Amino acid sequence: MRRTPATLLLLVLCLLAPGCDQLGIESPAKASARLEADGKAIGGACRHAGRAIEDCYTLNKKADKAAMYAGWREMSEYMRENKLEPVVPVIPPEPPKQAKAASTPPADSDGGDTGDEPTARASAKH
Repeated sequence: MRRTPATLLLLVLCLLAPGCDQLGIESPAKASARLEADGKAIGGACRHAGRAIEDCYTLNKKADKAAMYAGWREMSEYMRENKLEPVVPVIPPEPPKQAKAASTPPADSDGGDTGDEPTARASAKH
């Protein structure tokens, strides 16, 4: 039986597929577990810092909300059982970045000369 190059390539890929973990390729199950663990850690940290769950959602838009809530709730129960007080963050959170409005004219949009800089009209008169 003669094997074509495509058949040999498929055979090699099938043999190498189980080694994907060794190549650093993450399986969907591992990626999902990692995202859930990250979300729980974020939620727990938010609760420990005394943040409301809504603030946690706002500050971490890319994290899984269900996992964040689970971590927040677990940390809340743990803190109540052990009579722990929230630790106030020393560094305030970064304010949300505001998009620059392209259509907003500058403060001095009347075209008048403020006297601070010579304008092209003023230099053209001389």
